[in-house]
Amino acid sequence: MKIQNKIPKNDEHLHLNLIDNDWIPMKEPESVWTAIVLSIPFMLLNAIISIGIINVFSTISLSEFGLSSDSVSITINVGVIIWIFSLIILHELLHLLFIPNFIKSQKTFIGLTLFGGYVLTEEEISKSRYIVVTIAPFVIISIILPIVLSLIGILTPTIKILILLNAMASSVDILNVVLLVTQVPGKTILTNNGTKTYWKKTA
Repeated sequence: MKIQNKIPKNDEHLHLNLIDNDWIPMKEPESVWTAIVLSIPFMLLNAIISIGIINVFSTISLSEFGLSSDSVSITINVGVIIWIFSLIILHELLHLLFIPNFIKSQKTFIGLTLFGGYVLTEEEISKSRYIVVTIAPFVIISIILPIVLSLIGILTPTIKILILLNAMASSVDILNVVLLVTQVPGKTILTNNGTKTYWKKTA
């Protein structure tokens, strides 16, 4: 595992080598901004799912977030910034934990950029594991966590906000899963060349 603040760039020589070895590149957004725009519908869907889960096991209202029909009260302090920063780290660590042998891997990268945190691996992993790696932060933080915390009575408004922020921030992850499921057949392995994803059928 390597820690660095720059996302690894696509290597043209590696691209040609992968193509020569029967790897097929996925059709993906050309830039981070394009991915963000395309993921907006999933941002709304993720938020609705998390709100629904919170509402089943606890309560959720606009007033908890400092909003009402006649006023808006939003307080941003150092504590809130620390919570958000911690959420970003937790989100990326959950991606990382599901990558096989990530500690020993020299092809797995983690870091922070202007767009937030990232985890990227150029190791070869199965399609099913790739999906697990991609959706783990959304499922654990925005679906399982509110259920657990509500059952033990510590699902506070601050945690609810963080859960919803994570749900919306996971929209690009869900977009990636949709692209993967619609393009890549079963019994395949995947790898990355920088941010570009490739797949190949297993024997």
